[in-house]
Amino acid sequence: MTWAWGTLLWQDFGVTDLAMEARILPANEASWDDLDAVLGGARCHGGRCYCQRFKLHGTLWPGDDLEHAQMLREQTDCGHPRSGTTSGLVAYADGEPAGWCNVEPRTAYPYFRSVPWRKRDEDRTDSSIWAVPCFITRSGFRRRGVSYALARAAVDFARQRGACALEGYSMIPGPEKDVPWGELHVGHVSIFTAAGFTEVSRPSLRRAVMRIDF
Repeated sequence: MTWAWGTLLWQDFGVTDLAMEARILPANEASWDDLDAVLGGARCHGGRCYCQRFKLHGTLWPGDDLEHAQMLREQTDCGHPRSGTTSGLVAYADGEPAGWCNVEPRTAYPYFRSVPWRKRDEDRTDSSIWAVPCFITRSGFRRRGVSYALARAAVDFARQRGACALEGYSMIPGPEKDVPWGELHVGHVSIFTAAGFTEVSRPSLRRAVMRIDF
């Protein structure tokens, strides 16, 4: 497997009947227009979240869509390939921006200081533990394995940036029950399992904390 930063050929017949080739870039190496093409049409948490819901915990949420977009633009440092910091990855399929996931230290998300730590004895301020809390796939590219490719890339990205572990907070659909698209942005449990994560906690009947240690 090679990244350009990365190109991944991913095949999962439970997701798609065709192999999907995804080119994955750190968000600072992508343009803001490309990232906005993925996120601008996404509706999470009642609006265009731009992956700020878990960052703006409590009274700081909700907020203005344009403010959320500007926050993410600063966090990703899009369009600055020499930047040493960014907050996620952008996936390309067929030469078009197709998906996004955020991946950075868990401490960047105040929301997680409460929910995922239920029944877990762990230092909540440990910045060496990273998180990949959201996956967004652009309309027209869904059910082609984009999130699977992003999860695999997030593992390599976090490891290369010095993380000791990477966590995700997946949804577990009940038997014969669909998860609304607005909730599935955290990732289906199968996405994490395929990328080598294992379950370490079950905060609720519908949520599993998935983790991979390096």
